[in-house]
Amino acid sequence: MADIIQLLPDAIANQIAAGEVIQRPASVVKELLENAIDAGSTSVKLIIKDAGRTLIQVIDNGCGMTETDARMAFERHATSKIRKSDDLFAIRTMGFRGEALASIAAIAQVELKSRQQVNDLGTRILIERSEVQSQEPCQCATGTSISVKNLFYNVPARRNFLKSNTVEMRHVLDEFQRLAIANPDVFFSLHHNNTEMFHLPPGNLRQRIIGIFGANTNKKLVPVNEATDDLKLEGFAGKPEFAKKTRGEQLFFVNNRFIKSGYLNHAVMSAYEGVLPPDTFPLYVIFIDINPKLIDINVHPTKQEIKFEDEKLVYHILKVAVRHALAQHSVMPTLDFDQDSNFSNVRIPPSPPTSAPTVETYPSRASLGGQAAKPSGSTGSSGGGSVDDRRRHQDNLKHWEKLYEGLEAFDEDEDGETEELIVASAANETVDAVTIESQWETTEQEQKGHKTEKPPYQIHQRYIVSQIKSGFVLIDQQAAHERILYEEFQRILQEQKASSQRLLFPATITLPPADATLLTDIRAEINQLGFDIQDFGPNAFVINAVPAELGEQKNTTTLIEGLLEQYKNNLTLQLDVRDNIAAAMAKSAAIRTGQRLTEVEMKSLINRLFACTQPYRSPGGKSCFITFELEELGKRFGS
Repeated sequence: MADIIQLLPDAIANQIAAGEVIQRPASVVKELLENAIDAGSTSVKLIIKDAGRTLIQVIDNGCGMTETDARMAFERHATSKIRKSDDLFAIRTMGFRGEALASIAAIAQVELKSRQQVNDLGTRILIERSEVQSQEPCQCATGTSISVKNLFYNVPARRNFLKSNTVEMRHVLDEFQRLAIANPDVFFSLHHNNTEMFHLPPGNLRQRIIGIFGANTNKKLVPVNEATDDLKLEGFAGKPEFAKKTRGEQLFFVNNRFIKSGYLNHAVMSAYEGVLPPDTFPLYVIFIDINPKLIDINVHPTKQEIKFEDEKLVYHILKVAVRHALAQHSVMPTLDFDQDSNFSNVRIPPSPPTSAPTVETYPSRASLGGQAAKPSGSTGSSGGGSVDDRRRHQDNLKHWEKLYEGLEAFDEDEDGETEELIVASAANETVDAVTIESQWETTEQEQKGHKTEKPPYQIHQRYIVSQIKSGFVLIDQQAAHERILYEEFQRILQEQKASSQRLLFPATITLPPADATLLTDIRAEINQLGFDIQDFGPNAFVINAVPAELGEQKNTTTLIEGLLEQYKNNLTLQLDVRDNIAAAMAKSAAIRTGQRLTEVEMKSLINRLFACTQPYRSPGGKSCFITFELEELGKRFGS
């Protein structure tokens, strides 16, 4: 039988490696920027066209390469970073495998110019499909300039899998921002389609974070610093009140290398326990400096996952450091051991004047829901009693007020019956929405003219209870409003018949460069909803009008910021731009949990929800309502 195992040609082997190393334009950006940093550059310029499809160019002022090194750089496993296997466990550079340039040259048209400072001429190399087309001396500046053109031009299947320019550019920005933050002492600039998006002069870490995330970030930062014999922690954590509903500005760096770690993220989130609003994510940028021998970074092609020799130690040090930083800056709540926390929110009655005798009083019958309340064995005391006696009586009064607090809200109805107590039961999500709507309307009609009509009401300003013929419906007010707004915004975008309300005082908003670019890309579609957003300088916009459905009920700048956050969060869902905008706008503009609604507002919400084409779930997939059947409740009570 003939031999069937053969060595693959270099071109094919390089394309296979490229599939692991180069997945999208952002992968090329990461590799080229890391090479520029490893070359000792103090200035790095990134030029992008068409989100990296047409051109990715990195220009640095690093050490440059000789003629031989420039040619060898494109060979597989050719590197200057390691020499022996032991070097793998003492890596301080960004790259070390020697696969990046060979992989890029296999799937793109590459031009490299490089010159060392001691040489008068540099070297120019053109490579396509791993084949050197030309190599010649050239005149160029000290350092290296490498251009990657027409990415995946010879792998059309891979090119077809690329997402939209907005999505791909978002990934490019993520890689650029991570490396810029990791190297604040290096000048970075980014140009996209001949427009400068970032201009980051050298500075300290705080200045670099502000330069990337915007000037408003400065007030959000809390310094984190901790040093032990095993590792050193430094960076910044965000104040809880500025936490966002979406992830994004959460960065870990180990030895200046960006990593992803759910384990370390859990440590930080544990440090925020008790002070972070629910379903929100704080900002943090934390650097961990550790002996390279105690970690292994050679576990994934992207080098964004690492293994620690002692993960639990890193976890606890990180958690303690963040919690300590928040406490030092009065972010964490303080404990007062001299105060009973059970009664800390009760108003303390003023002390009686010492000049005239007073009689200790107790809550009236009205304040206790119609029942007299006086502690057994207690008697009135005169103002001549001791200070301790008066304080004890005041404490007793506070305790009784707390015990009966809120009972006055439980008024009896016209028939003398108290409000019904709703007991939670299993949800039945299979009931047809049309049936629920008809039952609710029938019940409302039957109740007209009867004094026992039960209007919808809220539970904890989060859910709406509405009685229907077969039982009752429990509606999530935020999810329901999101569904309503989502379908309204979809209809507006389709019909392009939006109504606007002009703002009496136009609002201005300044965004980080990445968000400003995103808003520019989708501004036409947003304006179709009824906004009037115009340019107002670099990374700044003026909002002249908002959709008439919203009026001026919300902070306009917060609304736009929330819209952009939701839009970025939905980019991975491969939604159409209009669907994404409608979903993001609905999420940003919907009423929130904790917002009190009037009876009219609740009825309007119910009517509009069941008029939707798909009232069952919100755009994010959350149930809008669940039903409770009387028969089911009866079974729960054993009847």
